[in-house]
Amino acid sequence: MKYMLLMQFSAAKAEFPIITEWAESEVQAHIDFMRETNAKLVADGEFVEAQGLAFPEAAKIVRAGHDGAPLVTEGPFPETKEFLAGYWIVDCETEQRAVEIAAHASSAPGPGGKPLNMPIEVRQVMFAPPTEL
Repeated sequence: MKYMLLMQFSAAKAEFPIITEWAESEVQAHIDFMRETNAKLVADGEFVEAQGLAFPEAAKIVRAGHDGAPLVTEGPFPETKEFLAGYWIVDCETEQRAVEIAAHASSAPGPGGKPLNMPIEVRQVMFAPPTEL
C-alpha cells in the first residue's frame, strides 16, 4: 500500500526557529538526515517519491474563473502560520510501517542537533474509490 507522509510546519506551535534562521551546519545536518532517510527507503524498496517544497511566499492559489481561465492569487501570505514543508510517498506493507517511517522523519535534526519532532501526517493513497460510494 502507498502512503503519503506530509511534513507540516507551524510557526505558532514550533519550538524552534524557521530553517532560514539556522546555522549553515544545522541546515546541512538536516539535509543529510533527509538524504540518508531517503537512501534507506530506497534500499528497503519502500521509496516512491520525496520532495521538499518552496516557502509559502512562492505559492500560488489557482481557481477557475467564470470562463475557465485561471484566477491566480500570489504570495506572500503573511497570515500563513502553518504550511506543508515537504512530503514522501512510500510503498510499504502496513500502515504501522508508514507510521514508523513518519516517526523517523519527524526526528530530523534541527538547531543544535535537537530532534525537531515535526508533525508528519500519514494518509493512505487511494487506489480505487471507496466502496461506500
